Amino acid sequence: MIDLKAYLSENSYPGRGILLGRSADNTKAVIAYFIMGRSENSRNRIFETTDDGIRTKAFDESKMVDPSLIIYHPVRVVEGTTIVTNGDQTDTVADAFRNGTGWVRALRTREFEPDGPNYTPRISGMVRPDGSYRLSILKSADGDPACCQRFFFEYDAPIAGQGHFISTYETDGDPLPSFQGTPKTVAVGSESLKDFGDGLWESLNADNKVSLFVRYIDLKSGETQSLIYNKHI
Repeated sequence: MIDLKAYLSENSYPGRGILLGRSADNTKAVIAYFIMGRSENSRNRIFETTDDGIRTKAFDESKMVDPSLIIYHPVRVVEGTTIVTNGDQTDTVADAFRNGTGWVRALRTREFEPDGPNYTPRISGMVRPDGSYRLSILKSADGDPACCQRFFFEYDAPIAGQGHFISTYETDGDPLPSFQGTPKTVAVGSESLKDFGDGLWESLNADNKVSLFVRYIDLKSGETQSLIYNKHI
């Protein structure tokens, strides 16, 4: 297992990232999602709470240029299952669940973002009420948009003190290199939600970080605790 905070502090631009896991005391499902940005348009965002999760929103509406790939609902909850993604595929998965369609089938209708030459991967996660979780990444074939590669990872019996992290990019670059390999296995503690969130927020590059969402889900009661961090607020 790696120390996620140390890994992030040494990586200036992993882009957008999802962490899913189980607390070390085996009582909570753990979720984190962050966004970063290099352009003024990407940095001009905040997370805002909604009835069923969160959404991205322009911090300064007058400076918003193109909302197509940066305004979406990163988190939604459908019948106790929490969905977290880096794009509007959140709604694709949520609609599929409501219609009785599975996770894999829903994501097979989507592919990487049409933002060449980066072709940003679509990363997605879901956490069931019992704490089991899944991750997925849809990406181009090493920058070739002619082929979409779809990868799905299932964790049906999460281990206490362990989580899995996936991001859109390996690091900064031009074009940006897509995440490689399987989700990284990371250590998860049992600290308070604030300490957990503060540690992640501080580990993200000060210039590029935009927003962070963290949530604990009590595995017995289903009760949730959530925090949002916004650079602009």
